[in-house]
Amino acid sequence: MRFSLNKSFSLNKISSLLLAASLTFAITSQQAEACTRVMYKGPEQTILTGRSMDFSMPIPANLWVFPRGIERQGEVGANSVRWTAKYGSLAVSSWDIATSDGMNEKGLVANMLWLVESEYPTFSPQGDKPGLAISLWAQYALDNFATVAEAVAALGREDFVVVTDVIPGTDRMTTIHLSLSDPSGDNAIFEYIEGKLVIHHDPSYVVMTNDPPYQQQLAIQKYWDSIPGNQFLPGTVKAPDRFVRAHYYIHSIPQTSDPHIATASVFSVIRNTSVPYGYQIEGYPNLSTTQWRVVADHKHLRYFFETALTPNTFWVDLTKLDFSENAPVKVLRADANQVYAGETSAKFSEAKPFQFHGLTF
Repeated sequence: MRFSLNKSFSLNKISSLLLAASLTFAITSQQAEACTRVMYKGPEQTILTGRSMDFSMPIPANLWVFPRGIERQGEVGANSVRWTAKYGSLAVSSWDIATSDGMNEKGLVANMLWLVESEYPTFSPQGDKPGLAISLWAQYALDNFATVAEAVAALGREDFVVVTDVIPGTDRMTTIHLSLSDPSGDNAIFEYIEGKLVIHHDPSYVVMTNDPPYQQQLAIQKYWDSIPGNQFLPGTVKAPDRFVRAHYYIHSIPQTSDPHIATASVFSVIRNTSVPYGYQIEGYPNLSTTQWRVVADHKHLRYFFETALTPNTFWVDLTKLDFSENAPVKVLRADANQVYAGETSAKFSEAKPFQFHGLTF
């Protein structure tokens, strides 16, 4: 088999590339969790956001319909932030204790991804700022904002403290960052680094992975921009390699306003950056594998979902859901490998809302 290179892509460049890749691997070798998130921007305002949920243990998901007008509080005791949901949303729960992904009726999409380096501010139950349990961070955005710009302006004021806790039944502290995207193609990533909120806000931020912090992801991409992706791409499941592959492919798939082709194309990118189910590497007992995948169509308000253990992709047309105030909360259960096909809005059933995980002070 012959491997040919163009003149601008030399063997010396490959050597430099491999050295950089090895350094990146060393930096991230102790990090186990893995997720990937991309945004597709096609003609005629065809905007889609896709993501994989990768985790080192089963993370059962259910899809919930939350109407407008729900009264919520931050679940950290008396000093909790309180609000009334301005917008209805379709939310994906993790273990029915947190919202980890979702889309609201205005087309705002929220994705929670793991970030080992996360460090949150200190919360005082008697302090001046109320608290918000981390299990509600994504739901707070879905309830309150129609656009990324609104969320950046509001969350940037830091009117409350995000309060983290261990995942119940484990000794693992929850360390995540939040991405938001909207029908205009705008993007923002919210991270807590060394106890301070860092907001990366720019429509060009169409790719992110779980690690490293986003500023470092941008630096990695700047290096790889000089490498022709159709000749050489990093292939491991490590976060920096997935970032590079996702960035190359999301900019290389067909530009189309056909929602069927666009959705299929985005799913192709997310599957390319997924981790094979059950994949293991000796010495990495907590290596994450892909549990489920999502593609959200901002323009048509369609939310596509598939799990690694079921054969079908199904979707929900948000325009067919009842988000009106006092409408019932509904759920579509996917936590026991239930099989669905096609548009499933009619398959939701009324249910008592799940209890967000919180802390008692």
